[in-house]
Amino acid sequence: MINVTPIIIQGKTFLSISVTLPKTNLLVVTSDSGYIMCGALDVGLLNERLKDRNIIAGRAVGVKTIDELLNAPLESVTLAAEQIGISKGLIGREALLIMP
Repeated sequence: MINVTPIIIQGKTFLSISVTLPKTNLLVVTSDSGYIMCGALDVGLLNERLKDRNIIAGRAVGVKTIDELLNAPLESVTLAAEQIGISKGLIGREALLIMP
């Protein structure tokens, strides 16, 4: 099952996407310029092989719901995210608010 829902945080609208897969869930909350995601996100790949795309993204691990993703500290972030002030340990919802 795929669930797509708008989320409003401090007056800004984001889009949450959850995909129910066998034995796991794929979780994403996206803005117009970047996103946070569950542990399935490969930050290393984004930083190395897709570096020229300047993808703004952060990864939280051990989350099972969109609410957990929004409230979890980011375990890793892309180089492009760091350049705009998003750092490892920042809570997911705080990172989204920094994204332009």
